[in-house]
Amino acid sequence: MTLRLQPVQVATGSSDTESHLVFSDGFLVAVLVRLSEIHGDRAGMWFLEAGFGPVDHPDPPTFADLDEAQSWVEWRLESRR
Repeated sequence: MTLRLQPVQVATGSSDTESHLVFSDGFLVAVLVRLSEIHGDRAGMWFLEAGFGPVDHPDPPTFADLDEAQSWVEWRLESRR
Protein backbone atom coordinates (compact mmCIF):
# COMPACT_ATOMS: atom_id res chain seq x y z
CA MET A 1 0.00 0.00 0.00
CA THR A 2 1.23 3.45 -0.87
CA LEU A 3 0.03 6.57 0.83
CA ARG A 4 0.27 9.97 -0.80
CA LEU A 5 0.55 13.04 1.40
CA GLN A 6 -0.46 16.46 0.13
CA PRO A 7 0.63 19.47 2.21
CA VAL A 8 -2.21 21.89 2.95
CA GLN A 9 -3.15 24.52 5.47
CA VAL A 10 -6.22 23.74 7.53
CA ALA A 11 -8.26 26.44 9.26
CA THR A 12 -8.41 24.73 12.66
CA GLY A 13 -9.17 27.94 14.54
CA SER A 14 -5.77 27.84 16.25
CA SER A 15 -2.15 28.24 15.21
CA ASP A 16 -2.06 24.57 14.10
CA THR A 17 -1.99 25.19 10.35
CA GLU A 18 0.69 22.84 8.97
CA SER A 19 -1.23 19.85 7.73
CA HIS A 20 -1.32 16.97 5.24
CA LEU A 21 -4.16 15.31 3.43
CA VAL A 22 -3.51 11.57 3.31
CA PHE A 23 -4.68 9.61 0.27
CA SER A 24 -4.77 5.87 -0.32
CA ASP A 25 -5.64 4.55 -3.78
CA GLY A 26 -6.95 8.01 -4.69
CA PHE A 27 -9.27 8.24 -1.67
CA LEU A 28 -8.88 10.79 1.12
CA VAL A 29 -8.42 8.74 4.30
CA ALA A 30 -7.06 11.23 6.83
CA VAL A 31 -6.10 14.79 7.70
CA LEU A 32 -2.99 15.14 9.85
CA VAL A 33 -2.18 18.41 11.64
CA ARG A 34 1.14 19.38 13.22
CA LEU A 35 0.62 20.69 16.74
CA SER A 36 1.95 24.18 17.48
CA GLU A 37 3.69 25.52 20.57
CA ILE A 38 0.33 26.17 22.27
CA HIS A 39 0.23 22.40 22.93
CA GLY A 40 3.25 22.51 25.24
CA ASP A 41 5.20 19.24 25.34
CA ARG A 42 3.20 17.90 22.36
CA ALA A 43 4.36 20.76 20.09
CA GLY A 44 5.75 19.42 16.82
CA MET A 45 3.81 16.17 17.06
CA TRP A 46 1.17 15.18 14.51
CA PHE A 47 -2.51 14.80 15.36
CA LEU A 48 -5.23 12.91 13.50
CA GLU A 49 -7.58 15.84 12.87
CA ALA A 50 -9.91 13.68 10.81
CA GLY A 51 -9.99 10.06 9.74
CA PHE A 52 -12.35 8.56 7.20
CA GLY A 53 -13.63 5.01 6.90
CA PRO A 54 -11.29 2.61 8.69
CA VAL A 55 -9.01 5.48 9.75
CA ASP A 56 -11.79 7.16 11.76
CA HIS A 57 -11.11 6.90 15.49
CA PRO A 58 -13.21 7.99 18.50
CA ASP A 59 -10.08 9.07 20.39
CA PRO A 60 -7.79 10.57 17.70
CA PRO A 61 -4.14 9.70 18.34
CA THR A 62 -1.05 11.90 18.35
CA PHE A 63 2.18 10.79 16.64
CA ALA A 64 5.83 11.69 17.19
CA ASP A 65 6.42 12.22 13.47
CA LEU A 66 4.88 11.74 10.04
CA ASP A 67 6.47 8.31 9.61
CA GLU A 68 4.72 7.06 12.74
CA ALA A 69 1.44 8.62 11.59
CA GLN A 70 1.71 6.99 8.15
CA SER A 71 2.48 3.61 9.67
CA TRP A 72 -0.60 3.88 11.89
CA VAL A 73 -2.82 4.88 8.93
CA GLU A 74 -1.49 1.95 6.89
CA TRP A 75 -2.11 -0.42 9.81
CA ARG A 76 -5.71 0.81 10.17
CA LEU A 77 -6.35 0.42 6.46
CA GLU A 78 -4.81 -3.07 6.29
CA SER A 79 -6.54 -4.32 9.43
CA ARG A 80 -9.96 -3.34 8.07
CA ARG A 81 -9.62 -5.10 4.70
